Amino acid sequence: MRFNSFNAFDQTRRNRTAVEATDFLRRDDRLAALLPAVQRMAKLQQDCAKVLPAAFNFCDILSFEAGQLVLSTPNASVAAKLKQQLPKLQEALSAKGWQIDNIRLKVQMMKAMATPPVERRQLVIPEVGVDSFARLSETLEPTKQNATLIAALKNLVAHRR
Repeated sequence: MRFNSFNAFDQTRRNRTAVEATDFLRRDDRLAALLPAVQRMAKLQQDCAKVLPAAFNFCDILSFEAGQLVLSTPNASVAAKLKQQLPKLQEALSAKGWQIDNIRLKVQMMKAMATPPVERRQLVIPEVGVDSFARLSETLEPTKQNATLIAALKNLVAHRR
């Protein structure tokens, strides 16, 4: 179960979904008893994200019972980096009123770590550059060693014009 608000949906949709979820929980007596626990875990998730925004981006709270907070991390590298920040996290959460005696990390693939899309750039050679390549292809000495270079330059100029 995820309690964080880091997703790709816009704010309006997020708010509507949260309202629909809380309304659903309130309608059923047995589920209504879960609502305070869900709200508490969501608040803890937000407080953790405020303390360590970059390091906590791909982490989730697995459990918080008897003063022990268990966090999931997607891989050992993130766990190692987050482990260095645990004293800071514990201190900040204690200052916000959370009674946390111990924080454990559990490596577990829960969220796909999204890689940003690669931006495809169209390479553009200005007309001055194309003219310079054309002159170079004409002024190079026509030797056996330069033949491939001259052919490549002429091909480049033909494609750019």
